[in-house]
Amino acid sequence: MLRKENTRSYQEFNDDKDDEGDTRSPDYFDDTTEHLEPEEPNDSISPEDDIREYSPSMRFSKACLKNVFTVVLIFIYLLLTAVAVFLAYQTISEFLAKLNHPVMSVTYKEVDSFSPPGIALYPGKARLLSCRHHYHDYIPPLVDPGKPQEGDCVIDNVTYFGPFTNETEKRALVVRGPSDVRNKELIFMQFSHNETEEDFSAITYMLFAKFSDFTHSANKSKFMRDCERNYSMWTFSGGFRTWVKMSLVRTSGRSNEAVEFRQESAVVKFNDKRPEIERTNQLFFAVFEWRDPYMQEIRLIVTANPWSSVAILCGVFMALFKAANFAKLTIQWIIKMRKRHLRNKAREMNQVINN
Repeated sequence: MLRKENTRSYQEFNDDKDDEGDTRSPDYFDDTTEHLEPEEPNDSISPEDDIREYSPSMRFSKACLKNVFTVVLIFIYLLLTAVAVFLAYQTISEFLAKLNHPVMSVTYKEVDSFSPPGIALYPGKARLLSCRHHYHDYIPPLVDPGKPQEGDCVIDNVTYFGPFTNETEKRALVVRGPSDVRNKELIFMQFSHNETEEDFSAITYMLFAKFSDFTHSANKSKFMRDCERNYSMWTFSGGFRTWVKMSLVRTSGRSNEAVEFRQESAVVKFNDKRPEIERTNQLFFAVFEWRDPYMQEIRLIVTANPWSSVAILCGVFMALFKAANFAKLTIQWIIKMRKRHLRNKAREMNQVINN
């Protein structure tokens, strides 16, 4: 618009001077244009682009578009940065949580036989009548119940002071437990106790991992005291046959290993056929055998993988680097567009002044 108006004014000026009879030399305007500053060459800008850029409405639209685009780019950069920081925090938090809270891995190991466990019985005033090994879940019929009978169990007696009440002396019968789980070996024990002396009749027992640890111990009293501190106690009642099926659980922690016995018990009432005078002595029957040939192993596993966490953090930092590079290019583009706008504005002002 400015160039067309300048051209038209220049032509009118020439027409007026021609009508009056201009006496100036033809080189007058050439000398005048020599003092004008040459425009910077810009091959990328066509004349049509210059005309559009000099339009006030187009200048306003471009400025508004550039501002909106700049705000959008800054928002994208901030969003990428926030996501990257959140991912880094989440990765570090999950790694620490998995490191402090390991998970349990449960496996079952099949065995042909177990190490004979130790069965510690605390009969009190009860008397052991018999203890025999049987196989294949078969127990022969009772012969003369309530009377002592021959046995084939390995039994040891030990006395010690309890770990919680040092003034109480305890007497324990330690029996070598069954081991042949394939042939379903079991131990059948019979006790007798005068029930008129107590209100309740029961015998307490405890299971520990290996009978050999007890026999090889230099101080058996101390060994039993430690076992009582670490293992649980159970009971079986008089007038019933309590069938105990044992299972072994090994738990491996971070620094130590623990052994635990789990049991299932079934209770059957004893039909006492003795004479009435002999029934004052309560009879106790207990059976111990292995439940199945599987040993349960529980291990604490730390699922936190440092390499995967490092890989995720590397990806996060790469995203941050890309976002920073993106912001850098955006700022450079904004500066370039600003310089171009100022250069075009200066060119327009020079043309107005010169014309």
